[in-house]
Amino acid sequence: MNEASQKIGLSVVVPLYNEEGNARELHQKIVAACQALGKPFEIIFIDDGSRDKTNEICQSLSPLKLITFRKNFGQTAAFDAGFKNSKGEIIVTMDGDLQNDPADIKVLLNKMSEGFDVVSGWRKFRKDSFMKKFFSRTANVLRKILIDDGIHDSGCSLKAYKRECFEDLDLFGEMHRFIPATLKVQGFKVTEIPVSHYPRKHGVTKYNWKRGVKGFVDMISVWFWKKYANRPLHLFGAGGLVVFALGMLTGLALIISRIYYAVPMSNKIWPLVAIFMILMGIQLFIFGLLADIVVKSYFKTQRRMNYNIKNIVEF
Repeated sequence: MNEASQKIGLSVVVPLYNEEGNARELHQKIVAACQALGKPFEIIFIDDGSRDKTNEICQSLSPLKLITFRKNFGQTAAFDAGFKNSKGEIIVTMDGDLQNDPADIKVLLNKMSEGFDVVSGWRKFRKDSFMKKFFSRTANVLRKILIDDGIHDSGCSLKAYKRECFEDLDLFGEMHRFIPATLKVQGFKVTEIPVSHYPRKHGVTKYNWKRGVKGFVDMISVWFWKKYANRPLHLFGAGGLVVFALGMLTGLALIISRIYYAVPMSNKIWPLVAIFMILMGIQLFIFGLLADIVVKSYFKTQRRMNYNIKNIVEF
C-alpha cells in the first residue's frame, strides 16, 4: 500500500444520477458521520451523467472528490471508478438517494473489526414500494439458489470493504450487486448486519425491469465463475459427453428397432434427433476444451492464479 493510502483511513464512495435534491444533505450527513469516527476520511461522489443540477451542487461541496462521467454509464461503472480513485484503507459504499443512513457507517466498521473483510448492509425493514420489494426478493431467492453468498440483501449499496478486496477486481454490467459473492469466492470473509432504511424524499428511483434482467444475467456469470471458472471443461465437457451418450443410445435403439422389428424410419424425426444430439455433444466437448484454454490464458496474462493468498508468515 502506498503512502497516500496510509494517510486516509476511510473512503466513502457514492454514485449520483439526477440527485440534485439529495446531494447536499447527503454530503452533510456523511461529513458528520465521518468526523464522529475521528479518523482521516475522503468523500468521493461520482456524477453518472446527471442531466439536472447534481454536478453544479456537488462543485460547491467540501471536502469532496468529484468524478464526472461524460454520460450515464451505470451504477457499476460509477462504483468501479470510485474504487480505483479512492485511497482509504476501508471503502464504504452507499446510494445517493438518502435512503441509506451515513450514521450506519460506524455500525459497519464495528462489525468489520471482528475480523471480516466485507460487511454488507441488510435493509431488514425496507421502505420501498411493493413492486420494488417484490422484484428484489425474487432476485434474492434466485441468487440464493445459484450462488448462495449468505447475504439476505445484495441490492443494498451500504457496504464496507477492506482495500485489498479491490486489488484484482474489475466491475462490469450490473456486477456491483454481486461484489460480496465474488469476493467470497476468492476467500474473503463476508458478513452482513441490519441497517436503517428510509423512504425516498426527492427524485425518482432508477430501478426498473431492465436492470433486473441485466442483474439476472450477471448472476449467471457469477454462478459460472464460482463453480467453473478454473475448470470449464468439467461443465461443458461433461455436458457434451452426456448429450453425446444420449444421442448414441438413441441411435442404437433406432438401429435395433429397424433391423429386428422392421420399424420404418423414413417418416420419423428420431434419426435426426439422434444425429443432432451426437453433433451437439461433440461441439459442447470441443467448446469445453477451448474454454479451458481461454481461462488458463486469462489467468496467465493477468499474472493471477485460481487461488488467493491471504498472507505468508515465516517463523
